[in-house]
Amino acid sequence: MGRLYDAHARRVYTVVRRLVGDDHLAEDLSQEAWVRAFEKLHLFRGEAAFGTWIYRLATNVALNRLRRSSKRDGVEAAAELPTVTAPPDEAIVSRRVLTAALDRLPPGYRRVLVLHDVEGWTHEEIAATLQCTAGTSKSQLHKARARMREMIGSRSTGGAGAKASRVKETSGQGNEIPG
Repeated sequence: MGRLYDAHARRVYTVVRRLVGDDHLAEDLSQEAWVRAFEKLHLFRGEAAFGTWIYRLATNVALNRLRRSSKRDGVEAAAELPTVTAPPDEAIVSRRVLTAALDRLPPGYRRVLVLHDVEGWTHEEIAATLQCTAGTSKSQLHKARARMREMIGSRSTGGAGAKASRVKETSGQGNEIPG
């Protein structure tokens, strides 16, 4: 199990971190995912690679925690996010800027974006996991991408970023997958 942990621990942490948007919570949930993997190792059928299995398990652990969290907790956590300053070369979108923008997305948008664009899930898989329709997943992904472009574009000077920041974006309030 030690070699499996060494091979997959970083990616497990990364996917959980992207979903929850908090370093400390991601550490706790990653550890919880590994404990569950150890407890459920006898259920691993080998139909998929171990990495696929553990990433899915970690994703489910993170999503379950987010589901249990109240919306009030999410609002309070979002209010505490630090402001990230633009990198010296504003034309380059750094990992730090992307992470900060991802962290500022509403939880429903962030989940769909991470599951689809980062983890490669289909809209049907996302819909089944988040208990919504595939159409809702597609809509949330579109809105999440637009919001990311807007946040990243506001960090650049002129060009497409300025145009993106001028585009009137609907707030999505009431349409977001519940946290």
